[in-house]
Amino acid sequence: MSFRQFMHKYFSNHQETQDKHWDQMLQTRYYKITKDQGIDFLEKMVRNAPEYKMNAISKEHGEMSFYITKGKKSFIVATVIMVRPFQTAIDFSATSEGMLPFDFGYSRKVISQLYDRLNKEFNLVDERVRK
Repeated sequence: MSFRQFMHKYFSNHQETQDKHWDQMLQTRYYKITKDQGIDFLEKMVRNAPEYKMNAISKEHGEMSFYITKGKKSFIVATVIMVRPFQTAIDFSATSEGMLPFDFGYSRKVISQLYDRLNKEFNLVDERVRK
């Protein structure tokens, strides 16, 4: 990890997943589900958890946004894209709110927790199959 990457990891209030991210924890995850299954699970998760508050959802576009209201406040955008039948990519973008312009890695931790919840529910697509 370079100095610039270290600074962005801990001294930023925004983290975003992507396919070829230098941080393995922030790489896009692919699941053996349909787009509808993914967006429905995320919607139920947000609506049933007291720490989340739904902002908006667009099932047609595979996007939803919500807030974390308990503890440190954050705004999350989830994107669900079906790449192939039963191979769906789920990406997150997390921005933490606070007085400081950085969150010491909190937004990265939030994304990790969201992926952990998805990993418990759905099977990941094998990396070798994807490439």
